Amino acid sequence: MLTSLQKFNVEAPGAEFPGPVSNFGFDLGSADIEAAADRIRPYVRRTPMVRDAALSERFNSNIYLKLELLQHTGAFKVRGAFNKLLTLGHGQLGLGVVAVSAGNHAQAVAFASRALRIKALILMPRDTPKNYLVETKRYGADVRLYPTMADAFEAAKGYETRGWAYVHPFDDPLVIAGQGTIGLEILEEVPEVTDVIVSIGGGGLSAGVAAAIKAEKPDTKIWGVETRGAHSMAAAFEAGKVVELARPASIARTLCAPAAGKLTFAMAQRHLESVTVVDDSEAVAALFFLLERSKVLTEPASSCTLAAADRLKAHFDPQSNVVLILCGGNVGLTDLFELRPV
Repeated sequence: MLTSLQKFNVEAPGAEFPGPVSNFGFDLGSADIEAAADRIRPYVRRTPMVRDAALSERFNSNIYLKLELLQHTGAFKVRGAFNKLLTLGHGQLGLGVVAVSAGNHAQAVAFASRALRIKALILMPRDTPKNYLVETKRYGADVRLYPTMADAFEAAKGYETRGWAYVHPFDDPLVIAGQGTIGLEILEEVPEVTDVIVSIGGGGLSAGVAAAIKAEKPDTKIWGVETRGAHSMAAAFEAGKVVELARPASIARTLCAPAAGKLTFAMAQRHLESVTVVDDSEAVAALFFLLERSKVLTEPASSCTLAAADRLKAHFDPQSNVVLILCGGNVGLTDLFELRPV
């Protein structure tokens, strides 16, 4: 592992780290994630797991694809959104829920809020891709635009002060537990799993999946992956603490968290084997390979797991059972045509 933490503390919740934490101690347990699975089951899809013949031949290993891009809203984020919203009492909801996102978290909170009849306000930067903006509004959320993501996060503090319940995109134990339900499904669908490759934005998905799988199969290796320019977790490991990227920029827009979370960084230190940083060009090449050979259309934040597998292939052998989590498929057609190699 990268490093081993004997203990880490979760500070009292505030604007950048909201949500109750007292029941989670210093790490998520399997009971927390199983409770999340029971809670969200009526609202989310159990997504398919397929063994990919072309990739298995390419890597001389057993390669499985967890098709989370077939989840409601086209990404994994609804799992964490539902788990968070379903645990908020009426007294905590106040005026409704507020979230900051330029991508999948926006759609997830909007979708979950509509299903639960909760008012949702989503704060987005003005350069949000059109497909995310349109879909978030279609799910019924009130959308307000700000010059930058930093401005949107700053505005969220004001809404929280005025009585809105803030739903953090990743650094919240309830959100992490919801994302961890993917790990439970992996264990059920590929009980012999040896390796899991998972994308990192702010780290909520990798933290939840790792906690779920390590609780049951501690020898399973969890490999994190980021794209260059959206490498906030790799930067945190290099610095030994959470650091903010000056200007996050990657073709994998949904990975562009300016910084890893305090909780997700600590869990990554505890559970991840490594964080592999791949170039945008590698993620794009993997995207078109998956589209042509596996017949699935991913976003670069998903296809980067295949790019990382190429870099990690020396760790796999014919007995390896490797799961790539394809966490989202929300790429607009215009963006897809622009990405297409000449």
